[in-house]
Amino acid sequence: MTLRQLQYLVAIVETGSFTRAADRLHVSQPALSRQLQILERSCGGPLIERNVRPIIPTPLGRAILPHARAALVEIDRATSAALRVVGVHGGELRLTTLHSISLGVLPAVLGVWRRLHSGVRLSLTEKLYDSELQLTMAAGQADVAIGPPPMDWAGALFPLDAEEFVVVLAADDPLDWPPGCRLPLSALAGREWVHFTEPNGLSRILDHACAGAGFQPRIAVRTQQTAAALQLALAGVGPTLLPANMIPTNHVARVFLLDPPVRRSLAAYTRGRPDALTAAFIDVLTEHARPLPAHVAALAGLSATPPPGTPDPVRPTDGPANPPG
Repeated sequence: MTLRQLQYLVAIVETGSFTRAADRLHVSQPALSRQLQILERSCGGPLIERNVRPIIPTPLGRAILPHARAALVEIDRATSAALRVVGVHGGELRLTTLHSISLGVLPAVLGVWRRLHSGVRLSLTEKLYDSELQLTMAAGQADVAIGPPPMDWAGALFPLDAEEFVVVLAADDPLDWPPGCRLPLSALAGREWVHFTEPNGLSRILDHACAGAGFQPRIAVRTQQTAAALQLALAGVGPTLLPANMIPTNHVARVFLLDPPVRRSLAAYTRGRPDALTAAFIDVLTEHARPLPAHVAALAGLSATPPPGTPDPVRPTDGPANPPG
């Protein structure tokens, strides 16, 4: 049994045809058929039903297929790992982050990355709690995590600029507050909010910020989807609190930075010393992440980049220290 034979079996089953499998693998159909027959002899019986269209696996074939696919995935991972060690021209980079960060910080970063390293495949998984990021990293299921800095992380940690939050209101909201001035959250104490359901960690951030302003937010609607909260606020359902980098350049809304600011510390972190590919990504991330984009900063006459060493008046996280049971 060889990897090539397993590759041929998987291709035949996935395409349902010897002809299509041969085309996919760029081999002749007789060579494909011969290698499958050798594999069947080594396995002790037929692996596919040859008298049906499309071709389907036999019970013996169904038993072998998961192992064949797993073996091919491991070979692909080994090749990717080798490419990552020697350079940044190929392979795969696995990222994990929070939903709100994937909607805010990462799009611009990934756009730059793809222009610089188009041969590198990217895999992105999104979590609701920052503790889930740590579990994903510890299990070896991602190469880089982007989120709030974890406590007592044994690997490498790369701080990013703090992410600033804004209040979003509908364009016709009657709030009497001068444009370009920071808004005290207490000015919205009587409103009904677009809030977040658990386990979306933004629920804790909104509650924490409102508690700091001396009130508990009343609820108009709760949503688990961060992107839905923006659309609901724009539709006039109620105010919501979102990362500033989620606000589109062509937004039709009233957006206010807060007094005092609500910020979330961010970092990228890895299990150990980054290899060449991972280090290159972290360089791009550090340079191009824009936690406070210029078009939002302009609303309050601020610089888009906070001064070095700016403290975080509010540093909530996207979840509890331990994941829910």
